[in-house]
Amino acid sequence: MKNTIFTFEDNSPKYKQIYEKFKSFIEQGDLKANELLPSIRQLADSLHVSRNTTLMAYEQLVSEGYIRGESRKGYFVNELEPLLFQEAHSSFHHKQTEPVPPVRIDFRADVVDQSHFPLKTWRRISNQVLTVKDSFRYGEPFGELCLREQIAAYLLQSRGVRTDPNAIIIGSSTQQMLVYLGHILKDEFQSIIVEDPGYDGAREAFQLNCFTLETLPVYETGADFSQLEHMKSRLIYVAPSHHSPYGVSMPIQQRHALIHWADKRHGYIIEDDYDSEFRYTQQPFPALASIDSSRVIYLRNFSKSFLPGIRLSYMVLPQPLLDHYKHQFLHFESTTSILSQLTMAKFMEDGEWNRHIKRMRLVYKRKMQHLVSVLRKEFEQNISIIGEQSGLYLLVKVHLKRSEEWLIERASSYGVKVYPTSLYFVKNNSDKPIIKLGFSNLSFDEIQLGVELLKKAWS
Repeated sequence: MKNTIFTFEDNSPKYKQIYEKFKSFIEQGDLKANELLPSIRQLADSLHVSRNTTLMAYEQLVSEGYIRGESRKGYFVNELEPLLFQEAHSSFHHKQTEPVPPVRIDFRADVVDQSHFPLKTWRRISNQVLTVKDSFRYGEPFGELCLREQIAAYLLQSRGVRTDPNAIIIGSSTQQMLVYLGHILKDEFQSIIVEDPGYDGAREAFQLNCFTLETLPVYETGADFSQLEHMKSRLIYVAPSHHSPYGVSMPIQQRHALIHWADKRHGYIIEDDYDSEFRYTQQPFPALASIDSSRVIYLRNFSKSFLPGIRLSYMVLPQPLLDHYKHQFLHFESTTSILSQLTMAKFMEDGEWNRHIKRMRLVYKRKMQHLVSVLRKEFEQNISIIGEQSGLYLLVKVHLKRSEEWLIERASSYGVKVYPTSLYFVKNNSDKPIIKLGFSNLSFDEIQLGVELLKKAWS
């Protein structure tokens, strides 16, 4: 390749184009291992560029390991693993040619209603926050006091939880907070009870901290506490107000029994209260932490009720754990934006948060009712609907002799994206496939069309 010639484009430096050409020759096998390359002078003459240009290209190739320079001999191609590039190219071409049907309706659950989001109010308050001197510093490690004060007031009013603002820790997500929490618990506790089925992200956080998992069976009608006394763990993670994924709520008798269990074992209950705002049949149930805050670690987030991208979550810790946590993480930076915290604090202080929740509870209730109505009309006895009393999604148990994978793939072929529930199960598997349908960011017409397309797909 001593007389290498190719045309240059005008959109990037010539040395970079030479570098990319030779890199491509080597990766595709046009230049073999140990092959001698044109000298800097020869390449410059054949391409009508300066020697400095070809030198810069060769130096970049040397630094990345594609070629090597040998004294008084010239530049040679290094040996590379060809399979890496063959697989990359074949994978690329495979993905390019594989037809992907466009998604017309997406029943995802991790979104919120965009059309009712208080954009103007949020933008106005966030602009105000940017004029405040406090916005131009790093945040407090455990969260801004102004937001912790607003959260404490809201928890008392909405969930009956009495707490001091200093007992509240603010972070970026429930899973991140569980990882941090697990770090301070693992010295005293080696195992934890989790719901089965239950939130898979919590299990991953506990396993990251090397906890042994015991499973508490949960059914469509609720949790089975019969084996609780026979388990070894002194820690339990539950979502009592809206189980994930079944949506069932824990009755007051079980709540008291669980508090008694934790007190007797000198253990703790981790209560994930992730979307208790959206209950459509009665008022939200009282939190476990409102019954006995000394044995309950309370977790909540703003993702489901407001905006996932805001990355704001918080937990309320009993005093012994609070002291341990603050000692452990005093010198760690906050994991969430100070701007989001200050804006949310002002949003809550101005009463906008309560107005937003009241408005969205009605919006989501109507969407849930519409989805249930259309599903029953289209599918009749071929499905069972689970969890229609609360939350931003429901489950559909499909009474057809089909697998979860088949149902999802068939829906996709009709332009409808639906979601599995198998990832929530450990051992307590369902007898029939269950599909998760979120509705929060869909209009009434989109819900209607989505269900009609599902009927065609699954017929």
